Amino acid sequence: MSEKTHPDAVAPERSRTIESNGAKLCLHEWGDPKAPPVVLAHGMFDHSRGFDLLAPHLAEHYCLIAIDARGHGDSDWCDSYVWGMDVLDVVNVLRSIDRPAHLVGHSKGGGQIMEAAAMAPERVRQVVNMDGFGPPDEGFFQRPGGPDLNALTIAERCAIYLDRRRTASARESWRPYESLDDLVRRRREQNPLLEDPWLSYFVFHGAREDEDGWRWKSDPHIAGGGFGPFKPEWIAPGWRRLQAPLLAMIGSLPDTWGPLPEELLDGRLENVEHLSRATVEGAGHFIHMQQPVAAAGLMLDFLDR
Repeated sequence: MSEKTHPDAVAPERSRTIESNGAKLCLHEWGDPKAPPVVLAHGMFDHSRGFDLLAPHLAEHYCLIAIDARGHGDSDWCDSYVWGMDVLDVVNVLRSIDRPAHLVGHSKGGGQIMEAAAMAPERVRQVVNMDGFGPPDEGFFQRPGGPDLNALTIAERCAIYLDRRRTASARESWRPYESLDDLVRRRREQNPLLEDPWLSYFVFHGAREDEDGWRWKSDPHIAGGGFGPFKPEWIAPGWRRLQAPLLAMIGSLPDTWGPLPEELLDGRLENVEHLSRATVEGAGHFIHMQQPVAAAGLMLDFLDR
């Protein structure tokens, strides 16, 4: 199949790899290499080409460096996946750049860049987190088609978690889908607010065609589940160490994975000393995919201060 295109998407101008903690990470870049750098981190089961709509609006001013997280996109698969290793990967990308950089992250990537910025403050100028503030304190975002974990006991939740880990550990790859359209339909179930033309482009770059059908590029072992340090009593020490100014962005539309209730988000962001906030109208969880022009405008205003 020929490569999918989208009228508003711009493919990376350059690609390279770095070695980080035993894994080869794929980096995609846009913009003048001599311009101020901006490192981009995607969310769970996504990939760096998800920034192809946002990139052209920032690349005139910055050198953008988007990471395929380990186990995602064109980066290496690993034996296991832990939150702290992804954070160290972001730090190692920062170390590979010869000057301080801005950090932009979405969802899981948004939470991880905040920890990376606190870990390597001398390498970070400013931070933009797009709806990466974690799930509710005592519950979960409702996964489409999945069980209501909030209605289950702790023992039942543990059983589901262990079953997922067992199933994932037995997989060598995802099961094949007959066509790319089948993958698009599967992804639409998870992200119903994303439009089909973009989903076709996004899924194409996050999948591969084998002899027996289409498969996701991401490592199925990631599907075993896990969580990040999102409870306020866990994140407070780390976010209080954040020295760089933070722009916290959410969308105005309720979506599968967010945003958090306002009072809960307020409580988490109280731990950030240098804070700006913005809500992007007409966007759900995937702010940079649904409203890339508005998101880029807010970032440019913030990063250019």
